[in-house]
This record gives sequence, C-alpha cells and structure tokens, in this order.
Amino acid sequence: MRVALAQINTTVGDVWGNVEKMTGAVGRAVDAGAELVAFPELTVTGYPPEDLLMRPSFIQENLEGLETFARTVPEGITCAAGFVDLNGDLFNSCAVVSGGEILHRYHKRYLPNYGVFDENRYFREGSGAPMIRTGGALVGISVCEDIWYPGGPAREQALAGASVLLNISASPYHRQKGAFRERMLGVRASDYGCYVVFCNLVGGQDELVFDGHSVVFDPEGRLVARAKQFEEDLLVADLHPSESLIQRLHDPRPRKENPEREPEIVSVPDHHSAAKDAVQPRVEPYPSEEGEVLEALVLGLRDYFQKNGFSRAVLGLSGGIDSSLAAAVAVRALGPQNVTGVLMPSRYTSDLSNTDAVALAKNFGIDTQTIPIGPAFDAYGEMMRDAFKGLPEDVTEENLQSRIRGNILMALSNKFGWIVLSTGNKSEMSVGYSTLYGDSAGGFAVIKDVPKNLVYRVSHEVNRVEGREMIPNSVLDKEPSAELREDQRDTDSLPPYDVLDPILEAYIEEDKGISEIVASGYDEDDVRRIVGLVDRAEYKRRQAPTGIKVTGRAFGRDRRMPITNRYKERKS
Repeated sequence: MRVALAQINTTVGDVWGNVEKMTGAVGRAVDAGAELVAFPELTVTGYPPEDLLMRPSFIQENLEGLETFARTVPEGITCAAGFVDLNGDLFNSCAVVSGGEILHRYHKRYLPNYGVFDENRYFREGSGAPMIRTGGALVGISVCEDIWYPGGPAREQALAGASVLLNISASPYHRQKGAFRERMLGVRASDYGCYVVFCNLVGGQDELVFDGHSVVFDPEGRLVARAKQFEEDLLVADLHPSESLIQRLHDPRPRKENPEREPEIVSVPDHHSAAKDAVQPRVEPYPSEEGEVLEALVLGLRDYFQKNGFSRAVLGLSGGIDSSLAAAVAVRALGPQNVTGVLMPSRYTSDLSNTDAVALAKNFGIDTQTIPIGPAFDAYGEMMRDAFKGLPEDVTEENLQSRIRGNILMALSNKFGWIVLSTGNKSEMSVGYSTLYGDSAGGFAVIKDVPKNLVYRVSHEVNRVEGREMIPNSVLDKEPSAELREDQRDTDSLPPYDVLDPILEAYIEEDKGISEIVASGYDEDDVRRIVGLVDRAEYKRRQAPTGIKVTGRAFGRDRRMPITNRYKERKS
C-alpha cells in the first residue's frame, strides 16, 4: 500500500484556497502512485478556526468546500481530509473520500481543552472507530488527540484487525515537542503492532506554529519516514500490511483483550494499480533545538505577514542581542528588501551600540534610518518641568526614552504602512522589564516567547547557518543593557540570566511553587523576588502584541492568569 502524507500550509477561513491546495496535492500523490492520501486536521477550514465556528455561513461554506474537493478525487485513490461536520451539532471530523464521493465522516472523540486548545468550546465529542478496507487491508482513522491516549479508537481498531493506523493532525509546535511526539507514536505502533501514519499541519497561525514533521512508523515502532519540518511536503511511503500480521503472531498481548465495540468498516473500491518500483524511504534530518526554534520563528513571522497581507517590517536597532536576532529572523522571513531598521540613539547610547547596529544592518543588507531622540527627550523635560519640580530623575525619565522610540516607530508604521516588530524577549516580558507603549509597542512580537539565554543560542545558530559573522561577535559578547541611564546593566535590576531563566521556566512553564524551586537549589530571596515580579507584570503582558509560541507554555492563550489576583504563596 502506497500512502502520501500531504503536509500542506492551510489558512484559517480560506476555504477555497485550502481546497485548491488539497486538489493540487492529490494530483501530485496520483503521479507518485499513491493509493491513500492523508491531509491535516481541519484542512478545509484551517486550524484553529476559533469563533468563526459560531457563524453558520462559515460552516456551510466548509461543507460545500469538502463536496467540491470530493468531486475532484479520481477513482483508484482514497483521501482522508479534515473538515467541520454539522449533524445537530459541530464535530471536528475526518472525511473518507474516494471516486468523487464522501464515503464516511468520522467525528473526533478526544477533544483537547488544555494549553492552547479550546475544542470543547466548539465541538461535540464523536463516537466510533471506523476502518477503511482497501486492497485487503484495514486502515483505522483517527484525528490528532485520539492517538495521544493509550486507548480509544486506535486501540479498538488495532484489536479489530487494523494493520495501519492513520491519524490526521494539527499538532502545534514548541521546542523539543517533535521528539516527544515521535516517541509517543513509536510506542503506539509497537504496542498495537500496526503501522502508524501521522500527517501533521504546517504553517503559522497568529501565535501558533505548526511544524509539519509528518511521520510513518512500522509495526515494531521503528521510524520509516519523516517529512520536512516547517515546510510544505508530500511524504510518500510504501507500507506492507502483512508485516502487522507477522508482528501480532509473535506478540500474544492483544489476544488477551477484546475491542469495546465493533468498529465500522468502510469499504472503498479496490485499487488495481499498475506494478511500480518501491519508494525509497525518506527520513528528513532532525535539527538542533536552536535550529528548530530559528525556523519556527521564521515560519511564524513569514506566515503572519503573508496571510494578513502585510509586506514590510520596521524595527528599532539598538545594537543589542534582542533586536539583532529579531532583525535576523525578519530578513530570513521577509527578505532584506522588506525590512527597515531604525537607529534611535540618545545621550546614553554607547558608540559600540551604534557601531554594532550599523554593522548588523550592513551584514543583512537592510535599509536603515537614524532618528536621534535627544530633541524629543529635551522637549519632554521642558514640558514636564513644572509637574516634576523638585523631584529627582528616576525610571520615569528612562521610560520616556523608550516611549519616544515607540512613537517614532509607530509614526513610520502609519506613514508607510509598515508593521512594527517589537523585540522584547520572554525573560524581560516575564518580569515586566519593559515599557508599556515603549519597547513593548508593535504589531508583532518576534521573540516574545524566547528566553534570554535561548536568544543567545539562536543568535549563534544564525551565524552558523549563514556561515559567517552576521550578528557581530561584539553583540554576542557584551553585557546586556537597556542604555537608558549612565552605565546601566540589566543585572542592576535583575539576577543574571543564568539564574533568572531557570527560575522563570520552573514557575511559568512547570507551575512549581516557591518552596519547590528553592528546594532545587535557588536562593529563596531571589525566587520570591522573581515570582513577585512575574505576578505584578500580568497587566503589562495582557497589553503586549501577539508573538510566536516556541516554549512549552507561552503567555497569552497558553498561560491564562487573572490580572486581579491576591494569591501569594505563604512562607513555610
């Protein structure tokens, strides 16, 4: 049996554009001799459609799109494609299509409602565990979350004789998730003695990135094929369903169990394909963690611009590591011709920072403008003289500089239609080390979910991938500073990032309490201070622009904390 995994980049709401992509992929799959073609979860609507699902017109158009697609599927090929079904309520569904007809509509049974997922808001749980009978083999159908549990439809299908488990998915990316996902799928394959065929979505959708990374495992749990990551791809693989029977003859465990229900079997016309040469299995290489994060940022930014009709980005270039990485991502995503860097020096900006910003722009080939903020800052000082009379300078004057810079970038955005990229990282956002309506202003926050230490590692990866020093070594080596007052360093306000980042990860991503973090070896005063900063900055984060999720728990739809909140962990 030859299968093709059509790992395509859909756009939420673009029903007819998505259908066009599906049709093109079927044509390529037919040319490759495939008999079974899989598409990602909710292919027709794009994922996640969110409150578009509240609109009856959208649901109807999605159903019309599926019917149109079905008419294009020729005899001799079967497709499994995601859509939204309407049958008294809404269901996250997989259609089995062959010979111009919709033969079956499977309704997803396990609806995720954690992290970034909110499927119980929209869908009713389905039932059943259908199998396709094709060419003498039984293929079990499931959707995304259905296969993450060691039971459910996959188990029922395997116990009823399925030799192939086909799962269509929209599994969003975070760093190192791909390796975890592969381990889980390999276990399902070996436990059930079946091929596991997993087709995942690829592309950016607001803050989410879907990494593709579609895979095929054999009945012993060995990886057979892996598609590209962060790119559209058509992964073709030959399966030998008889291997599943051999595996079961040597593994008596399934004989001890019986399926809870008898799966429905959907027969499709036999595929009398002409003899063809075997497909050489393709296993795309797995990148490093830093390389993976870099490509996720690039794809997320590129798709955010392309799918929303934006063309050009503008960002402040300070000569620091954060703006340098943001610029590097923007150039890789949009091309240097579509990126403008703005230098906005003040009396506190060092010569080295100016030099580094210019060097970076030259290395990446982007246009720059230099707009000093001194005159505006002096004007603000004059305007506020009476109001601030008798008071010393403090963080107020520091934040004024940041807000002037934010105003300049937004003025350029308004005048030329450019989108402002804010350049703050996750460490800063976590503890509120940013200025509302200043450096946090923008249309898209490129690295908002990238902790500071990872910013450095990904920046080194940029230079490694480019094969030369694109981000100057002086940027990578110098101590971080906001340069809003004389001789300022980030460590004046924060613990070193080697201390800060692990505490933030424990508190934000792992939900560990103060006592647990202290028990792992961190100073209690540091931990309590950092936790207090995180809690107090929630109102700031709520007003931040959207940005790309790359960690296990990002701010926004992933981590939802109340702004008004008096809970404080007591001292033991």
